[in-house]
Amino acid sequence: MAPSHPRSLRENFARKERRTLLDEPHIAPLRDFVAALRAQFTDWEFPDFDPLDGGVDAECLFLFEKPGPMTSEKGGGSGFISRDNDDPTAEATFCFMRQAKIDRRRSVIWNAIPGWNGERRISQPELRMGIESLAALLALLRRIHTVVLVGKRAQGARGQLARPGLRIFESAHPSPLVKARWPEVWRKIPEQWAAAAEHVTGM
Repeated sequence: MAPSHPRSLRENFARKERRTLLDEPHIAPLRDFVAALRAQFTDWEFPDFDPLDGGVDAECLFLFEKPGPMTSEKGGGSGFISRDNDDPTAEATFCFMRQAKIDRRRSVIWNAIPGWNGERRISQPELRMGIESLAALLALLRRIHTVVLVGKRAQGARGQLARPGLRIFESAHPSPLVKARWPEVWRKIPEQWAAAAEHVTGM
């Protein structure tokens, strides 16, 4: 059952339970995609997709910028890209998704830069590396017809996502930094996500 409150992955038992779902048919191809990234870039940590999301059955991809430290198992995080992580950005994402009526079973979350290297700073080479990996991801997400580019760095991937029938939306990033500097922009995020959700079946 999906959590009814944010930050549920702060609990170790919840993380262990989530790991038991990585063999499910909707998530196993994405688990293998992440494993391939780990084998290719051994200095990075690549968190798994959240199996409570839609996986390869998702219709809407939310592409954020870069995983944070709470995705890092080595650093005490969950090991997942998830709205359920124990950090303020994930909490805002969880709440904004609820406000926008985003069905998590029809959506999936990923990052333009898919790995964590211990630094929040984003360099151009790592951004290029991440964007280049999107082609392989999109080949797995065959039902995706809507993409939301969350944050300016993610919006740099727009060219890689250009293909017939794919609708692309943009929003600000739900981070505490954006909230502090541009609170009005931050508060508009659920409205922007709801506009994207109108194109997804059942939302």
